[in-house]
Amino acid sequence: MFASYILRIAITAVILGFSVYQFIEGEIGNGIFFVLLSALVLATVWLNEFILLAFLALRKQNYAKAEKWLSKIKKPEVMIKTQQAYYYYLQGMIMSQTGKMGKADSILKRALSLGLRMKHDRAMVKLNLAGIAASRRRKREALNWLNQAKKDDDKNMIADQIKMLKQQLNRI
Repeated sequence: MFASYILRIAITAVILGFSVYQFIEGEIGNGIFFVLLSALVLATVWLNEFILLAFLALRKQNYAKAEKWLSKIKKPEVMIKTQQAYYYYLQGMIMSQTGKMGKADSILKRALSLGLRMKHDRAMVKLNLAGIAASRRRKREALNWLNQAKKDDDKNMIADQIKMLKQQLNRI
Protein backbone atom coordinates (compact mmCIF):
# COMPACT_ATOMS: atom_id res chain seq x y z
CA MET A 1 0.00 0.00 0.00
CA PHE A 2 2.77 2.42 0.93
CA ALA A 3 4.76 1.44 -2.17
CA SER A 4 1.87 2.72 -4.26
CA TYR A 5 2.03 6.08 -2.49
CA ILE A 6 5.80 6.30 -2.90
CA LEU A 7 5.46 5.47 -6.59
CA ARG A 8 2.87 8.21 -7.08
CA ILE A 9 5.03 10.75 -5.30
CA ALA A 10 8.05 9.71 -7.39
CA ILE A 11 6.05 10.08 -10.61
CA THR A 12 4.91 13.50 -9.43
CA ALA A 13 8.52 14.53 -8.77
CA VAL A 14 9.63 13.36 -12.23
CA ILE A 15 6.78 15.22 -13.96
CA LEU A 16 7.45 18.32 -11.88
CA GLY A 17 11.17 18.13 -12.76
CA PHE A 18 10.29 17.87 -16.44
CA SER A 19 8.03 20.90 -16.11
CA VAL A 20 10.93 22.89 -14.62
CA TYR A 21 13.05 21.79 -17.58
CA GLN A 22 10.28 23.01 -19.94
CA PHE A 23 10.23 26.39 -18.17
CA ILE A 24 14.03 26.68 -18.51
CA GLU A 25 13.82 25.87 -22.23
CA GLY A 26 11.24 28.64 -22.66
CA GLU A 27 8.29 26.33 -23.32
CA ILE A 28 5.95 28.03 -20.82
CA GLY A 29 2.78 26.34 -22.11
CA ASN A 30 4.26 22.86 -21.78
CA GLY A 31 5.62 23.73 -18.34
CA ILE A 32 2.21 24.82 -17.11
CA PHE A 33 0.62 21.68 -18.54
CA PHE A 34 3.13 19.44 -16.76
CA VAL A 35 2.68 21.33 -13.47
CA LEU A 36 -1.07 20.68 -13.69
CA LEU A 37 -0.44 17.05 -14.63
CA SER A 38 1.83 16.61 -11.61
CA ALA A 39 -0.85 18.14 -9.37
CA LEU A 40 -3.36 15.62 -10.74
CA VAL A 41 -1.01 12.70 -10.05
CA LEU A 42 -0.29 14.04 -6.56
CA ALA A 43 -4.02 14.33 -5.86
CA THR A 44 -4.38 10.58 -6.37
CA VAL A 45 -2.31 10.07 -3.23
CA TRP A 46 -5.25 11.37 -1.18
CA LEU A 47 -8.13 10.27 -3.39
CA ASN A 48 -8.87 6.58 -3.51
CA GLU A 49 -10.05 5.81 -7.02
CA PHE A 50 -11.69 2.53 -5.99
CA ILE A 51 -14.03 4.40 -3.64
CA LEU A 52 -14.94 6.81 -6.44
CA LEU A 53 -15.64 3.93 -8.84
CA ALA A 54 -17.74 2.18 -6.18
CA PHE A 55 -19.74 5.40 -5.70
CA LEU A 56 -20.42 5.51 -9.44
CA ALA A 57 -21.53 1.86 -9.50
CA LEU A 58 -23.74 2.38 -6.43
CA ARG A 59 -25.30 5.41 -8.06
CA LYS A 60 -26.34 3.17 -10.97
CA GLN A 61 -27.61 0.62 -8.40
CA ASN A 62 -25.10 -1.94 -9.60
CA TYR A 63 -24.32 -3.45 -6.20
CA ALA A 64 -22.21 -6.33 -7.52
CA LYS A 65 -19.90 -3.97 -9.36
CA ALA A 66 -19.66 -1.61 -6.37
CA GLU A 67 -18.79 -4.53 -4.13
CA LYS A 68 -16.17 -5.65 -6.67
CA TRP A 69 -14.50 -2.22 -6.57
CA LEU A 70 -14.55 -2.13 -2.78
CA SER A 71 -13.08 -5.62 -2.56
CA LYS A 72 -9.98 -4.31 -4.33
CA ILE A 73 -9.19 -2.26 -1.21
CA LYS A 74 -7.24 -4.74 0.88
CA LYS A 75 -6.45 -2.68 3.99
CA PRO A 76 -9.01 0.06 4.64
CA GLU A 77 -7.49 0.72 8.07
CA VAL A 78 -4.40 2.35 6.51
CA MET A 79 -6.48 4.90 4.61
CA ILE A 80 -7.21 8.43 5.81
CA LYS A 81 -10.07 8.59 8.35
CA THR A 82 -12.55 10.18 5.97
CA GLN A 83 -11.73 7.62 3.28
CA GLN A 84 -12.26 4.88 5.84
CA ALA A 85 -15.60 6.43 6.74
CA TYR A 86 -16.73 6.46 3.12
CA TYR A 87 -15.43 2.92 2.61
CA TYR A 88 -17.58 1.69 5.49
CA TYR A 89 -20.45 3.89 4.32
CA LEU A 90 -20.41 2.22 0.91
CA GLN A 91 -20.04 -1.25 2.46
CA GLY A 92 -23.00 -0.58 4.74
CA MET A 93 -25.16 0.77 1.92
CA ILE A 94 -24.45 -2.29 -0.20
CA MET A 95 -25.17 -4.66 2.67
CA SER A 96 -28.40 -2.90 3.61
CA GLN A 97 -29.62 -3.10 0.01
CA THR A 98 -28.66 -6.76 -0.39
CA GLY A 99 -30.41 -7.88 2.80
CA LYS A 100 -27.49 -8.27 5.23
CA MET A 101 -29.04 -6.02 7.88
CA GLY A 102 -27.07 -7.38 10.84
CA LYS A 103 -23.70 -6.48 9.37
CA ALA A 104 -24.95 -3.26 7.80
CA ASP A 105 -25.99 -1.89 11.19
CA SER A 106 -22.53 -2.17 12.74
CA ILE A 107 -20.72 -1.03 9.60
CA LEU A 108 -22.90 2.07 9.18
CA LYS A 109 -22.38 2.98 12.83
CA ARG A 110 -18.65 2.62 12.28
CA ALA A 111 -18.85 4.98 9.29
CA LEU A 112 -20.66 7.53 11.47
CA SER A 113 -18.09 7.24 14.24
CA LEU A 114 -15.20 7.77 11.80
CA GLY A 115 -16.85 10.94 10.53
CA LEU A 116 -18.51 11.42 7.19
CA ARG A 117 -17.77 14.85 5.78
CA MET A 118 -21.07 15.75 4.16
CA LYS A 119 -24.27 16.25 6.10
CA HIS A 120 -26.45 14.54 3.54
CA ASP A 121 -24.27 11.43 3.76
CA ARG A 122 -24.69 11.39 7.54
CA ALA A 123 -28.43 11.84 7.04
CA MET A 124 -28.55 8.91 4.62
CA VAL A 125 -26.68 6.68 7.06
CA LYS A 126 -29.05 7.63 9.86
CA LEU A 127 -32.05 6.99 7.61
CA ASN A 128 -30.71 3.52 6.82
CA LEU A 129 -30.08 2.86 10.50
CA ALA A 130 -33.68 3.91 11.19
CA GLY A 131 -34.88 1.49 8.53
CA ILE A 132 -32.82 -1.32 10.04
CA ALA A 133 -34.19 -0.55 13.51
CA ALA A 134 -37.74 -0.46 12.12
CA SER A 135 -37.26 -3.85 10.47
CA ARG A 136 -36.26 -5.21 13.87
CA ARG A 137 -39.38 -3.65 15.45
CA ARG A 138 -37.42 -1.13 17.56
CA LYS A 139 -39.69 1.86 17.14
CA ARG A 140 -38.06 4.16 19.68
CA GLU A 141 -34.58 3.66 18.24
CA ALA A 142 -35.90 4.12 14.70
CA LEU A 143 -37.61 7.40 15.65
CA ASN A 144 -34.41 8.60 17.28
CA TRP A 145 -32.41 7.87 14.09
CA LEU A 146 -35.11 9.52 11.98
CA ASN A 147 -35.02 12.71 14.05
CA GLN A 148 -31.24 12.85 13.74
CA ALA A 149 -31.51 12.26 9.99
CA LYS A 150 -34.02 15.09 9.71
CA LYS A 151 -31.60 17.44 11.49
CA ASP A 152 -28.75 16.52 9.15
CA ASP A 153 -30.92 16.79 6.02
CA ASP A 154 -30.77 20.57 5.77
CA LYS A 155 -31.45 20.61 2.00
CA ASN A 156 -34.45 18.26 2.24
CA MET A 157 -32.88 15.73 -0.09
CA ILE A 158 -34.36 12.73 1.72
CA ALA A 159 -37.42 14.35 3.25
CA ASP A 160 -39.79 12.08 1.30
CA GLN A 161 -38.03 8.93 2.52
CA ILE A 162 -38.16 10.21 6.10
CA LYS A 163 -41.92 10.81 5.80
CA MET A 164 -42.49 7.36 4.32
CA LEU A 165 -40.53 5.65 7.09
CA LYS A 166 -42.39 7.66 9.76
CA GLN A 167 -45.70 6.50 8.27
CA GLN A 168 -44.49 2.91 8.36
CA LEU A 169 -43.39 3.34 11.97
CA ASN A 170 -46.88 4.51 12.92
CA ARG A 171 -48.19 1.10 11.88
CA ILE A 172 -45.81 -0.74 14.24
